Amino acid sequence: MEAVGTQIRVQSLVGEGAVPPQYVQPLETRTQRVVGCRNDNEEPSPPVIDLSDDGNSVHKQLGRACSEWGAFHVINHGVPVELLGEMRRLSRSFFEDCAMDQKLSYACDPTSPASEGYGSRMLVASNDTVLDWRDYFDHHTLPLSRRDPSKWPHFSPDYRKVVADYSDQMNALAEKLLCLISESLGLPSSCIKDAIGEFHQNITVSYYPPCPQPELTLGLQSHSDMGGVTLLIQDDVGGLEVLRDGKWVLVNPLSDAIFVILADQTEVITNGQYKSSVHRAITNAKKARLSVATFHDPGKTKMVSPALKPPKYRHVMYGDYVSSWYTKGPEGKRNIDALLLQ
Repeated sequence: MEAVGTQIRVQSLVGEGAVPPQYVQPLETRTQRVVGCRNDNEEPSPPVIDLSDDGNSVHKQLGRACSEWGAFHVINHGVPVELLGEMRRLSRSFFEDCAMDQKLSYACDPTSPASEGYGSRMLVASNDTVLDWRDYFDHHTLPLSRRDPSKWPHFSPDYRKVVADYSDQMNALAEKLLCLISESLGLPSSCIKDAIGEFHQNITVSYYPPCPQPELTLGLQSHSDMGGVTLLIQDDVGGLEVLRDGKWVLVNPLSDAIFVILADQTEVITNGQYKSSVHRAITNAKKARLSVATFHDPGKTKMVSPALKPPKYRHVMYGDYVSSWYTKGPEGKRNIDALLLQ
């Protein structure tokens, strides 16, 4: 339904009663889950790690989580839970309380991937790409030279301040986590962060409207994130799944927790000892779902290579990796697999 250059958003399709063909997933990628259910201990769940625990305990837990899952919750993380709530509240208000013409005044460039603003389409290179049942708002927040709050919504008076505060808190937590993850491998605490360099941080609010045929769609297709580490919060609806041992596992929302997702460059830097997490979002027919993902990535000119020997991955300039990801599409981990040395 949304071709390059148009202004159509998924939220405007909710009342049509049927999913337009551009959003219908192939049979092999559709969810088999009863949409709206919870993971009630019938399947394993990503671990929950208390960052206030003793250092050795945290390192062991992180090592296990990073090697077995590539994703985990953190609690007692130091980010005010009130700020998490405000970020969710204001983000939802943009999608649900603003008129479409107000939202479109912040539309992103539909011909450029990852451009800042309000959009619906992740990939722009191909018109035959199956579209995600999702709208989003992407904020460019770090380095400060990229941060221009005038490009962020102003309809809630404190929106821009909350986003800036949230950006700074997520930046500090991402640095702390990468230090702990480095130490869990016996590496110097600054190893992974130094290998990534100055964070290029984006905050992407994803809004998944109710879907009339959720069994046919995905809110976000299967992929691993491109950069260093992603910090994500959800509302209470649920719909995030991570892939483990070939099976999709539903991640129950934890309101005061932050979900940590290792991305591809961290897998390269740790030489595959820690894996980036393949994940996706499913939809449901009754409730809109909201999540906020904060990406911490290298700069485009940063050369990334393994910190451990012998290397299992070839080095790559991050900008080239990003271009490949957006040109070929994600499809799980095929982009990082292309870096494996034979």
